[in-house]
Amino acid sequence: MSQALKSIAENFRIEGEIYSIKPLGEGFINDTYIVQTVGKEASNYLFQRKNKTIFKDVPSMMDNIQKITTHLKTKIVAGGGNPFRETLTLIKTHSGALYHLDGDGEFWTMCLFIKDSISYDSANTPELAYSGGKGIGRFQRMTSDYKGQLVDILPGFHNIRFRLEQWKDVLEKDPVGRKSLVKEEISWIEDRRGEMLKFWTLVEEGAIPTRVTHNDTKINNILFNKQGDVLCMIDLDTVLNSTVLNDFGDAIRSYTNTGLEDDPELENVSMNLEIFKAYTKGYLEEAKSFMVQTELDYLAFSAKYITYEQVLRFLMDYIAGDTYYKIKYPEHNLVRTKAQFKLLQSMEAQFTVMRNTVISYL
Repeated sequence: MSQALKSIAENFRIEGEIYSIKPLGEGFINDTYIVQTVGKEASNYLFQRKNKTIFKDVPSMMDNIQKITTHLKTKIVAGGGNPFRETLTLIKTHSGALYHLDGDGEFWTMCLFIKDSISYDSANTPELAYSGGKGIGRFQRMTSDYKGQLVDILPGFHNIRFRLEQWKDVLEKDPVGRKSLVKEEISWIEDRRGEMLKFWTLVEEGAIPTRVTHNDTKINNILFNKQGDVLCMIDLDTVLNSTVLNDFGDAIRSYTNTGLEDDPELENVSMNLEIFKAYTKGYLEEAKSFMVQTELDYLAFSAKYITYEQVLRFLMDYIAGDTYYKIKYPEHNLVRTKAQFKLLQSMEAQFTVMRNTVISYL
C-alpha cells in the first residue's frame, strides 16, 4: 500500500483504520481505488483522483453530485428504501469539504462503496437492456422534480449548434490537409444538418424541457443487486441540466450496436432492434410519467441525433489532425466515423419501427 495514497485518504472522514488501498478498474478518465478499513465500524470506500484536464471545475462538479444525491436520498427514505445502497454517499474531508486538494494540485474524492452489488460491461440480452432502461428512467424520474440549478461543467455538451460551429472552423482551417480526402463523409454531415438543428432549436426554445441528466448512460454505470434488480446510478461526474433525450439517445447508441464503436468491418455494425425495444420498454415504464408530449415525440429521434453527433465529432477530429480522441493508428478516427455512420444508417432504416415502438409502450 502506497504511503502517499494512505496519507491522502486519511484526510477523509472514514470509519475504521485503513488496511489496504488497491486500484479498481482501468481508469480511462479518473484514477480509481478501493480503500478497505478494519475495526468495529469498518467499511469499504471508492477513492478517486479526478481528471482535472477533462473536468476543469471539480469543486462545482462535486457540488452538483452532492445536490443530486441529497435530493435522491430524501426521495429514497420517503419511499422506504435504503439511501446508502440506492444512491452514492459522498464522504467529506475532516474540514467538511467534498474533495481534498493535494500538494500537486490534484483533486481527490471519496464515496461509500456499495457492497454486494453487480455491474455489467455490456447489455447483450434484451433482459439486461430492459433493466438498463429502467435504471436510467428511474434516475430521471426521481430527479425530475429537482428545482435547483446545476453548474454546467461541460459547456456545449451535446449542443449540435456548438458542434457545427466547431465543424465550420475546422473545415475552414483544414490544418493537416485532410478535407479533400473525406468529401463523401463531409456530405454525410451536411445532408443531415437541418433536421439536427431543428431538434436542438426545440431544446433552446424550451419546447423540449431541460431536466437533470446523467450524460454517461453506459450499462456499467448502473449497479444491480444479486437478484438482478437495479440498485442505483453511479459515476455522477457528468450530471448536469440538459434534455433527458440525450441520455436515452446515447444509451441506444451504446446498447444496440452489434459491432464495435471503431469496428473496421462495417458489416458487423447495425442497430439491434430487439435491444432497442427492450431498453425503450424499461425506460418508459419509469420515465413516461414525467415526460411531456414533445419529449415522447422525439424520443426515437434522439438516438439518431446522438449518433450523428458522434459521427461529426470523430470526423471533425480526423480533419483536425487527431487532437482530441486518442488514436491507435493514423486512420483510427476515420474508421470510427465510418462505423458510427453505419450505425446511424441502420437507425434511419429502422426509424419507423423505432417510433412505433415508442408509441406502443405509451
